[in-house]
Amino acid sequence: MSLDINNKSIATDKDGYLKDLNDWDTDIAQALANGEDIELSEAHWEVIWLLREFYQEFELSPAMRVLVKQVGNKLGKDKGRSIYLMQLFPPSPAKVAAKIAGLPRPTNCL
Repeated sequence: MSLDINNKSIATDKDGYLKDLNDWDTDIAQALANGEDIELSEAHWEVIWLLREFYQEFELSPAMRVLVKQVGNKLGKDKGRSIYLMQLFPPSPAKVAAKIAGLPRPTNCL
């Protein structure tokens, strides 16, 4: 499968995750978000950049519990709640946010 953007074909797996993490940029993120019917706001971008930083440090995409904790630690307790992330990245914040951030699917997310 692939995502066609800016006259470029970007390889994805069957679930829409990038095969090459180096292909990611903000235009790709926007296209991936559009595919999830999400209009990216500043709140979305805060989480996306946080996820990318987390991945650079730990080389894994966090599952929901770790994501909530990380968001709470970095962005504040009001944002470090499952309901907040569900509103931004329904129906599965860890999976959807990781996809839009250009990261692999979290390993323990079905």
